[in-house]
Amino acid sequence: MSASNRDDDRISDDEAALFRNAVGPVTDIGHRRRAPQRTLPSARPRMREADEAAVMTELLVDAPPDPDIETGDDLVHRREGVQHAVIRRLRRGHYRCQAEIDLHGMVVDVARRCLSEFLHEALDRGYRCVRVVHGKGLRSGNRGPVLKVKVAGWLRQRDEVLAYASARPVDGGTGALYVLLRKT
Repeated sequence: MSASNRDDDRISDDEAALFRNAVGPVTDIGHRRRAPQRTLPSARPRMREADEAAVMTELLVDAPPDPDIETGDDLVHRREGVQHAVIRRLRRGHYRCQAEIDLHGMVVDVARRCLSEFLHEALDRGYRCVRVVHGKGLRSGNRGPVLKVKVAGWLRQRDEVLAYASARPVDGGTGALYVLLRKT
């Protein structure tokens, strides 16, 4: 650009005054950012809230999981008043199982209904000892043994269940339970 063109591009004092009169008073806004055009998503974690609500619902419906239960662990429970010798005999398989139900591989809701119906029928027939196969949870991945924990909780809630213990290896081991029922 030549020196003569630079002089032509400059605004004279008269032109600057005319511009200021036309525009009016102005204030310097500095380096403030402009407000965003689109609305930002809510900072409230909706999925976490849904997960927490689902957990609360499950806690109200099901018994809390036993913190001592892990894959491969033996399950043992007895109501107050049941002697330790009875549990020892139950664990050793000394009681004859009069019926069996296989729940492993079932969806939780279906398994719960089937177990309930099975126990009602066992009581109606006067059975004292039954076997419940829940599986070891080996295909449950990092969730652990889902049915194993659920079945243990369900059985603890039932008044007709006096005791239960993991079965002997020949009867399913830690993937099954011997369940001792109350006399009707």
